Amino acid sequence: MRSFVFDPLLPGPVLITLGVIVAVFIALAVWRGLAGWWLRALAAAVILFALLGPSIREEDRAPVSNIALVVYDASASNRIQQRPDQLAQMEANLEAELGALGENLEVRETRVADGGDDGTRLIAALSEMAAELPQERIAGAILVTDGRVHDADAIDGFPAPVHVLLTGSAQDWDRRIVMETAPAFSIVDEPVSLSLRVEDLGAAPPQGASAPLLISLDGEPPLRFDVPIGQTVSLPVTLTRGGINVLQISTPEAEGELTARNNEAVVSINGVRDRLRVLLISGEPYPGERTWRNLLKSDSSVDLVHFTILRPPEKQDFVPVFELSLIAFPTQELFMEKVDEFDLIIFDRYRRRGILPAGYFANIARYVRDGGALLLATGTDFAGAESLSRSPLREVLPVEPTAQVIERGYHPMISELGSRHPVTAGLEAHGPRDPEADGTPGWGRWFRLIETTAQQGQVVMTGPEEAPLLVLDRQGEGRIAVLASDHAWLWSRGFEGGGPQMELLRRLAHWLMKEPELEEEVLRGRGDEGDLVITRRTIEPEVPPVTATSPGGEAQEVELTEVSPGLWEARIEAGENGVWQLENGERAAVAVIGPSQPKEFANPVSTGAELQPLANATGGGILRAEDGEVDLRLVRENRIAEGRGWLGLVDREAYQLRDVTQVAIAPGWLMLLIASSLLVMAWRLEGR
Repeated sequence: MRSFVFDPLLPGPVLITLGVIVAVFIALAVWRGLAGWWLRALAAAVILFALLGPSIREEDRAPVSNIALVVYDASASNRIQQRPDQLAQMEANLEAELGALGENLEVRETRVADGGDDGTRLIAALSEMAAELPQERIAGAILVTDGRVHDADAIDGFPAPVHVLLTGSAQDWDRRIVMETAPAFSIVDEPVSLSLRVEDLGAAPPQGASAPLLISLDGEPPLRFDVPIGQTVSLPVTLTRGGINVLQISTPEAEGELTARNNEAVVSINGVRDRLRVLLISGEPYPGERTWRNLLKSDSSVDLVHFTILRPPEKQDFVPVFELSLIAFPTQELFMEKVDEFDLIIFDRYRRRGILPAGYFANIARYVRDGGALLLATGTDFAGAESLSRSPLREVLPVEPTAQVIERGYHPMISELGSRHPVTAGLEAHGPRDPEADGTPGWGRWFRLIETTAQQGQVVMTGPEEAPLLVLDRQGEGRIAVLASDHAWLWSRGFEGGGPQMELLRRLAHWLMKEPELEEEVLRGRGDEGDLVITRRTIEPEVPPVTATSPGGEAQEVELTEVSPGLWEARIEAGENGVWQLENGERAAVAVIGPSQPKEFANPVSTGAELQPLANATGGGILRAEDGEVDLRLVRENRIAEGRGWLGLVDREAYQLRDVTQVAIAPGWLMLLIASSLLVMAWRLEGR
């Protein structure tokens, strides 16, 4: 290819200055009426032209191919309903059309999967592909997607048309749950409000004005509400226990909607007890009485009501009961009217002395069955005629005393069942250990055990000859524990090295008050670096496989491994973000991997609105796959690149420069000779 170019011998400002000077002199010659002024002007023009360095440039060019970029959306939202089939059809269509455009077109392809919390980064992938290529060779880009991209502004511009082929249908519609506000904390047994909205997206068909909404707390049977579609509603939820409470909120899948993946939301609320009210009734004073008081008073969230019966049974002074204290003992108020306000009642070496009538004990038994908690820390009183086992409390007690008291040194031991129970599991790690005891705890001895027969419940600690020492049981909705010794205080005094007395009593009190961390049967799941970690706590020796159902509905059996007594775990790769359903026998739980509603399914309705600005800015077009196959054409630069049923790729006419030759139009001496000749002619003409 040849072209006419200039290569000035002097800088531009100098040439301009010379031109101005020449123009002034020519104007002066014209003013003076010199006959050869035009010859002088031609001579000056020849000199200035020579100084511009005119030459002919010849380039040896080799044509290079155009490059078309194709980006396929392989995200989760583009794998629902008919979209995978449309994607496959478009891929075959594009392969045929691009191949028909000839060898002068090179095709670069890539597939983009969703990036978890970041959603679909389709435009970023296009930008990265374009950055590695010469801009002058890019003929255009084609995006095959459902239009749900989450980085539409990731590119400032593009050197060629960007076209969009939309999967899905213009009639797509979907229903979803939008959580607006949900508290992170809530007071137990007090209602808390959740603000949410059920809304329909896309071309939703005419339906009822309301939709069913189900709210399940920790896998319990769900509560049903009917809520208006498209309106924000506040629903009351009451937490019944402390710790993390998982609320699963869902609406049934409607006929014709795209997916049920966004019909569910999971909210975790930490239940906090406002105040724990504990009633401690002590018998006659003994060295361990302060143990319970110190334990309960050390917790600032505990309101402790403590009464001690100071009158020993052998004292017969005929003083009326109502005169035995400085203030009147409010038995009627405590044990009949306000007993249900206490979270835990403790009888510490208490014996019946006629102060509390049988009706009070019957009411306490009722309190336990209705969900209360009762702890008996027994001494010799439990084996005698005034034992609480001879009161109406015997209906809820898990043990029966034999009237025998064993008084000899022994080491408290954790039973086989106790090694798996959360109240006593791992206690061996607390307190001193005996290096010569083959791994058994090296705790100090106790010297008294009230012999009992376990009628029911769970024996988690034993004394001499495996006699029950600590027995736990459930009665109705409540819980009860019996500690058949009053020598736990020896551990707190460090006798023979002591033992985990405070840890044992703390766990015991918290289990009685239904702290979720100390439940015997628990199934939990959590996300960890993209994996699903399943935890199962049980007191059973064996655990069946857990059924894990992915957010997409695919179920698999997961075998658990016992990592410590009573604690089983498994880890699987979580291929999908969202809400996983876990089932193990009668236990059910949910686990959230990533967000409960991934960006991919926040709004899965197919649309070109998000990519329309990019297509308009580059001269591209948007077509739907459901409208049929697309026709691809090569168009010239700056021509329309889209039309009805067709899309255009620009022929950039790019080339590779192999050689350049540049030749001056005339040598300098010839230009000087011409200019001199013109000046001589002007002089002679003027001389005449």
